[in-house]
Amino acid sequence: MNRRKLSRRTFAQIAAAATAGTFTPRNLPAQQPATQAAPSFPLSVMLWTVFRDLPFAQRLAKVAEAGYHNVELVGEYSHWSDADFDRANAARKHLGISFDATAGLPHGIANPADREALLADLHQALGPMEKLDCPSMIVLSGNAVPNLSREAQHQSCIETLKRAAALIEGRRIAGQPIRLLLECIDPEENPHYFLPSAAEAIEIVRAVNHPQVQFLYDIFHEQIAEGNLIEKLEKHIDVIGLIHVADVPGRHQPGTGEINYRNIFRKLVELNYQKMVAMEFLPTGDAVTELRQARRQAESAAISS
Repeated sequence: MNRRKLSRRTFAQIAAAATAGTFTPRNLPAQQPATQAAPSFPLSVMLWTVFRDLPFAQRLAKVAEAGYHNVELVGEYSHWSDADFDRANAARKHLGISFDATAGLPHGIANPADREALLADLHQALGPMEKLDCPSMIVLSGNAVPNLSREAQHQSCIETLKRAAALIEGRRIAGQPIRLLLECIDPEENPHYFLPSAAEAIEIVRAVNHPQVQFLYDIFHEQIAEGNLIEKLEKHIDVIGLIHVADVPGRHQPGTGEINYRNIFRKLVELNYQKMVAMEFLPTGDAVTELRQARRQAESAAISS
């Protein structure tokens, strides 16, 4: 049987039943009850890393099977119709999943020539974010601009984020303030990216000085770029709005490389970090099993701290 045809039929059943208040599909598992104490921070899964050969609703079902209640996107909805949005919302509501963040703006913030385009990108993105009840947008610096000083590009990041913050000032989605989350990319993954340094990104966020603009602390990227992971948590937890998790090398699940995620999760509990921690790793084996193991490691921090 063609899985994509099945998915479209299932989507139609979900949308119709959700509208009628009778949604009980048999082929999507219900949300699994938690088996351990929850940590102070909620957990999410960045969807681009897992189940990429499955239709969208089935991908969400697999995430729910692994015990997660949040998912992050990278513009998977960019070509969806209104009916596609309705079907996706019906599926994630049945599964008890929220979309906590998305990414995929075409322009970055480091090039002042791209400022108006970036603001237009953001304005356009707010519509799909509202449709999906997704309150946060990941923002990138973009690549360094040849023949433009680093100081000018640094200042462009600040000014563009200030303009973007004005665009979302006071606005909320699903009852939460809309947030912009600035992310670094390590120089091994992209040697041309303007902002590999968490220290500089945090400096930019502090200069913007707006509660709706925060730093996305990607532990994987920072270990490659600069290291000293826990000290940055201790010094800058107040401006960290999202944490991404993967091990080094290889971007695989915690425990496969050199990062001591058990200590990082314990430190987050100690610091009373309450924002999202998202798994963004490439599984080396069964994705559901490895997502469960990563979730349980984070949950164990709540017990042992």
